[in-house]
Amino acid sequence: MNRRLFLRGLGGACVAAPFLSSLGGRAVRAESVAPPRRLIVMFTHYGCITTRWFPGKSHGPLTPDDLLPTTLNHLTPFIDKLLMPRGIRAMNEWTFDMVRGQGNDQHTQVVGSYFTCQPVSPNSSDPFSFDSATKFNAMPVGPSLDHVITQQLRPGSTPLFMRLANRNDTPQSAISYSAGATLFPGLGSPSQIFASLTGLFQAGPMSPDTYQTFRGKSAIDIFRDDLDTLERYDMSQSDKNKLEAWKALLDQTTTMMRSAQCNAEMATALGLTQANVNAASTSGLGGDILTTKVAGDMDGADVYSNLAVLAAVCDASPVIVLKYPGSYVYEGLGVRTESASLAHRLDNAGLSGTCVPRALDMILTIDDYYAQKFAYLVKQLDAIDEGDGTVLDNTAAVWFQEVSDGLACNLNNIPIIQAGSCGGYFKTGWAVNVEDASPTLSQGNSEIFCSPDGSDMVDGIHQASGTDPKYANAPINKYYCNLMNALGVKAGPDGFAAANGTAEVTKFGMYDKTEDFIGGGSISPIIHDPGEYVALKAT
Repeated sequence: MNRRLFLRGLGGACVAAPFLSSLGGRAVRAESVAPPRRLIVMFTHYGCITTRWFPGKSHGPLTPDDLLPTTLNHLTPFIDKLLMPRGIRAMNEWTFDMVRGQGNDQHTQVVGSYFTCQPVSPNSSDPFSFDSATKFNAMPVGPSLDHVITQQLRPGSTPLFMRLANRNDTPQSAISYSAGATLFPGLGSPSQIFASLTGLFQAGPMSPDTYQTFRGKSAIDIFRDDLDTLERYDMSQSDKNKLEAWKALLDQTTTMMRSAQCNAEMATALGLTQANVNAASTSGLGGDILTTKVAGDMDGADVYSNLAVLAAVCDASPVIVLKYPGSYVYEGLGVRTESASLAHRLDNAGLSGTCVPRALDMILTIDDYYAQKFAYLVKQLDAIDEGDGTVLDNTAAVWFQEVSDGLACNLNNIPIIQAGSCGGYFKTGWAVNVEDASPTLSQGNSEIFCSPDGSDMVDGIHQASGTDPKYANAPINKYYCNLMNALGVKAGPDGFAAANGTAEVTKFGMYDKTEDFIGGGSISPIIHDPGEYVALKAT
């Protein structure tokens, strides 16, 4: 935190304190203060073998038997806390004939639009062009979800965005943008992330009001009645300006006060000793740091996950992102083909050719690893009590994947799994087909190519391994509205998130239909289907 800002805010609090009657003799009422709500995103590239990832049931209550035959079997202990939104399409799909999005690149336009729902610029209308500006360097024209949420809930701050394995992103892999054409790098080194969190640790006795801020309530809320009374007085515009300035400083200062569990003891319990963090911070030296054992059963990826858990406990940000690297070689899993090529079932980034031997088995190995890592994150969040529930109960932890099938690069029927109800906002224990409530939505065709010996050919151009584009096209924008409303983001009269909004969020992005992206913003912005998915809500 900026030291000068802290001192200014502290000084403002001291000056105003004599005029705030509620400061004296206040009793601690922790039970009336709700824990903070958070969004934790785990993002992986290149999709999955959808026929093994999706359960057969696409709508209805989930049981362990639904997940046991799938890649998601590691999540069976948390079945009652899971939500699987089905039938969803992400935006701006690349196709060889440009019928569903821009013509830039199978990855650049997809990742750039994934959390922005905005087209990328400069635009290309040639799907096979290798122009550097359009294929490799085009960026979205607006900010991504993590920044839209954070800027409203914590003005002036940024989301905690972690690049696992400390790999730098380019427009072909980046998902976080603080503004149009402004790639947000986040943090990559576990040591750097850990240092930023230990600065939030609390020690010593707490006043009653400080205790309430630790439980997630801002000082502005604690003193709301007093401030409302002051604002009703007839005062000069200068005094009004001073009061508003003081409120802003106090809010910025006290949002840094955290949970009473945000301390060194919690970090140690999560295995976040300085030695373990340092051991996971050697990715710059090369090698598969994510699967390297750091301590006991904890590998490098688990260190990042535990940093996310600590950040949630410390309320470091309302949005925490764990982004797994693109084009990564998982040597520790016995997979020596980099992940982008392997997703195409090849030893290169092409769209057609001869299958790599055991291609499907290697992809399934990576899919299983990701599922284990998500299950580990969920387990850690669910192990920490927080009021009437656990940290997980007050969180929406969501595993998003760049595409559905990695060869087809299709964006309909996108794989999404959420854990946690975010304070009771979401329904849990269910798969919910938001498109048409059908319980038998397709699982895709991921195993249509590649026999075990790798002797056959693959064709990624015509998307045969994906899901028929007639199905599973409910816009991802609406799910983002769910997430924003769950966290308390507010909208203006137009339905878009706004700093001084009072309404529910009903719109996000420029378009919610992937065909509208053709031309890169050449048509006027339009959201065809505003609102959130009511079927995903608990009530």
